Amino acid sequence: MVRIILFDLDNTILDFNRAEANAIHKTLKSLGIEPSADNKKRYSEINLSQWKLLERGEITRAELLTRRFDLLFEELKVKRDSLLAWNTYERELSGGCYFMDGAKELLYELEKRQQYRLFIVSNGTASVQEGRIKGAKLKKYFEDIFISELIGYNKPDKRFFDYCFAHIKDFHREETLLVGDSLSSDILGGINAGIPTCWFHGEGITNGTDIIPDFEITRLSKLLAII
Repeated sequence: MVRIILFDLDNTILDFNRAEANAIHKTLKSLGIEPSADNKKRYSEINLSQWKLLERGEITRAELLTRRFDLLFEELKVKRDSLLAWNTYERELSGGCYFMDGAKELLYELEKRQQYRLFIVSNGTASVQEGRIKGAKLKKYFEDIFISELIGYNKPDKRFFDYCFAHIKDFHREETLLVGDSLSSDILGGINAGIPTCWFHGEGITNGTDIIPDFEITRLSKLLAII
């Protein structure tokens, strides 16, 4: 029986894609770069690729923060300060407090039932995630919040989860479920940590990897039938 639910934050509880699009639009505009759909799409692709490298331990977090902008500016053939870009982007992203469809209703229902202990497990940058969590008024739903930058390890590293488990009172793996949208970060992380996992993804998205979750849902409301 599930008693402890570990929720990823980005694109699970809060809509990161929407927050990212708004933040990069304002960042590019402030730097005198056309915030076109193509430029924003390319940033998103580069950003995702850099986070994948971080998950695999191939770059550091410090490198990631400015490298994605360096790569974008190089492609666009413009000279801009990547540190200034990151600072602007971080400020704008911190205000992106948009809920995923059904997330607020799910949290309300889980809180009402009073039988589950909820936690956030996020790979995001601490200052950004803390700003978004505060803006969305999420703390009231969660017993604790674990952010990789503060822990020193990133999902899917087992050491990230070892830290979380050590800081959850009366923790039992068999009573725990991890819910997240990323196969390579959340689901693989849960598998590495030896806990059941639930992959949350949009309609029509298929799993082309060998990372197999215990459950799959296409709407957050469907989680209630699993637990």
